[in-house]
Amino acid sequence: MRRIIDLSVSLEAGIPSDPPMMLPKIDYFAHAQTAEQITAFFPGLTRNDLPGGEGWAVETLTVSTHNGTHLDAPYHHHSTMNGGERAIAIDEVPLDWCFRPGVKLDLRHLPDGHVVTPAEIEAELDKIGHALQPFDIIVVNTAAGGHYGKADYLSRGCGIGRAATEWLTERGVRVTGTDAWSWDAPFVHTEKRWAETRDPNLIWEGHRASMTRGYCHIEKMANLDQLPGDGFTIACFPFKIKGASAGFTRAVAIMSD
Repeated sequence: MRRIIDLSVSLEAGIPSDPPMMLPKIDYFAHAQTAEQITAFFPGLTRNDLPGGEGWAVETLTVSTHNGTHLDAPYHHHSTMNGGERAIAIDEVPLDWCFRPGVKLDLRHLPDGHVVTPAEIEAELDKIGHALQPFDIIVVNTAAGGHYGKADYLSRGCGIGRAATEWLTERGVRVTGTDAWSWDAPFVHTEKRWAETRDPNLIWEGHRASMTRGYCHIEKMANLDQLPGDGFTIACFPFKIKGASAGFTRAVAIMSD
């Protein structure tokens, strides 16, 4: 038997899912509002000719490519990757990267704002007994997972540091994922470290690891707590948007019982 676990959130307006300037807007048009959209195609047709006088249901979206569950392309992280090559956009991401064995690391015990190190990644892999393989998709279950849509979501969860991200990509990982708003530690915590040190290398450090080796990550995942440490496949094919920095994805885990 095959079981599919949905790892994606619903795109939803009116909840705390992104910073205010990035929130999505969805205009819903119900059947009673759209009869004229159909009759306009057929001269002489009236609303009364339609079943129940109804048109179709349709929605108009005003969104960022980074709303909802999405896959970031290396182009989002920096203009270059792999030590100076042009960074690839989302329509150039190899689809072969996006359908691979999945590995879940449970990092819910780490405090909000903590920056995960290579040693902590290794320790979690040892805990689940997984030997990392090239192209494994690594997803991290953080404390943010249970707070999507809540007022504190953007400040919850740990982030993966540049050293830890490069540790993964050095071993062939090309797609990672998180249930938090960002692969990096929440900005509210990074801002405090920046104020203390004035070190710009602290800012968005996990994303910037693409400058060394290009990789993608999935953000705002869901239901990672339902996954075992390994033994499943993740599919996360992105919506194909020409030259874009990210694409929406209906990420799922495929499990064989």
